[in-house]
Formats: sequence, structure tokens, C-alpha cells
Amino acid sequence: MLKWLDVSRGSRLLGAMTEDEILMYAALDEARKAASAGEVPIGALIFDPSSKTVVARAGNAPISNHDPSAHAEILALRAAGEATKNYRLGGLWLYVTLEPCAMCAGAISHARIGRLIYGAPDEKGGAVEHGPKFFAQPTCHWMPEVTAGVLADGSRDMLKGFFRAKREKRSNL
Repeated sequence: MLKWLDVSRGSRLLGAMTEDEILMYAALDEARKAASAGEVPIGALIFDPSSKTVVARAGNAPISNHDPSAHAEILALRAAGEATKNYRLGGLWLYVTLEPCAMCAGAISHARIGRLIYGAPDEKGGAVEHGPKFFAQPTCHWMPEVTAGVLADGSRDMLKGFFRAKREKRSNL
């Protein structure tokens, strides 16, 4: 049985972490993979709490996929739909490292995700607790249970580091 999970700031006993933290670390791994591919480091995974299995996982890929809709959440939703053979994903949980944008919040609502868990807030582009507050709109037909701020510092630090490195690289040219 796996007892330790390697994380960016050392190893931690799994028993000392919540289920949300363990799964958000897995989403952060997807974000790291996205960053390695030159994408903005955002990762997502879809978890089935009834079977305790990860149904799908994805990292941001709009640049490599040449697709403005290839956000981590959208790719994870698509993969989960394929895996479950259903476009309705009720009862499944979506973990994502950054507060979803309006496009992703709309897709989450249409998919009927049961619970949304995200890391860092996004004051500029977020649509859950910022911006349009999508799920609070009267035209929104489905609202998942929302848990915000899980491993927010790790998500925020990864994003800041990614953009800092891009700025430094640009200034050295």
C-alpha cells in the first residue's frame, strides 16, 4: 500500500492529508505536466467518490491542441464522458488547481458535476467566486457543491513561478 506521496515541499504521510488534498496533489501533477509542455500550469481530475477511483485527468492544452477550449477542466470532462459513456457526470467530483472560468463553469453545470473542488482563486478570470459568479445566476440550471482553496498556495505558487520564468526569459532575449 502507498504510504507516502512525494510533493514539491517534501514528503508527507498520506494519513495526515485529507482526501481533497491527496486528489488536489494529483491535479497539481497534471498542472506540472502542462507547464513542462509550455502550457499554463492548470490541472484537473475527475473522481468517483462511490468507487474511490480517478475517472479522468488532464492538464491545460490550448497551445498544443490549437484549441482555445482545451482548458484542463474541459479536457477532463471530455475524458470522463468517454470513460463513463455518458455526458452527464452527476455524482462525480472535479478537482482543478485554479478557479474555473465562465466557459468551464458552464461546462461543469451542463455535465451536472456533483462537487467542484478548486485550489487558487482567479480574481481576473474566475467565474465561481469572482467575475460573473456563474453558479449564482438565475439562468444556471445546475450548481455543484463548491469547495474552494484546497492547496491554494501550491496552485498559486506554481502559476506565479511559471509566469515569472516566462517574463525573465523574455527580458533575457
